Amino acid sequence: MQALLTAAMAAQTVLFTAAHASPLLPPSSARPFHSAFVGQSIRLPSTASFKLPMAAVSKPLTVVAASKKAVAVLKGNSQVEGVVTLVQEDDGPTTVKVRVTGLTPGLHGFHLHEYGDTTNGCISTGAHFNPNNMTHGAPEDEVRHAGDLGNIVANSEGVAEATMVDNQIPLSGPNSVVGRAFVVHELEDDLGKGGHELSLTTGNAGGRLACGVVGLTPLE
Repeated sequence: MQALLTAAMAAQTVLFTAAHASPLLPPSSARPFHSAFVGQSIRLPSTASFKLPMAAVSKPLTVVAASKKAVAVLKGNSQVEGVVTLVQEDDGPTTVKVRVTGLTPGLHGFHLHEYGDTTNGCISTGAHFNPNNMTHGAPEDEVRHAGDLGNIVANSEGVAEATMVDNQIPLSGPNSVVGRAFVVHELEDDLGKGGHELSLTTGNAGGRLACGVVGLTPLE
């Protein structure tokens, strides 16, 4: 009888020690997990303590195209119509290709105007694009409107084709020409040198035959 009592007390001592000195995990504030072993418990970290690493958080990807392209379709109240395409590589100059039909033979002023508003025809496109507040001049002049692109020349069939390169009409940035309008004029632009009262504002280029708003287009 005495031997049975001693064995029972020894077993109780082992269970008490295992319950209070588990070597598996140190104590924590997380909730306990009870194992299948009677008298023994282990503690697991709380799921609330898990955090996603910064690398796992998605970030927006921005792709900046090295080349940009835009187009303007010219129309008006006359038979004059045409297409203007613009291409800019990186931050370099913009190459402008023009083809206009229905013109009288000779020179016609060709300008970029401030607004892309054609609600009142070409009249509502405003004045020449002039962010630097200069007087009117030739494309090669230091003093000129940014929108001063000189003249295009129509042949005997009334077709004018031209390619020009200019560094004051970018397709991006604060002086972007996107959303502004090209205008083909009735008369020759005197490039600010004609001595007329309108020479230093419009080049005395006469009425507006056709116009078109510049819009971005996919690269081919």
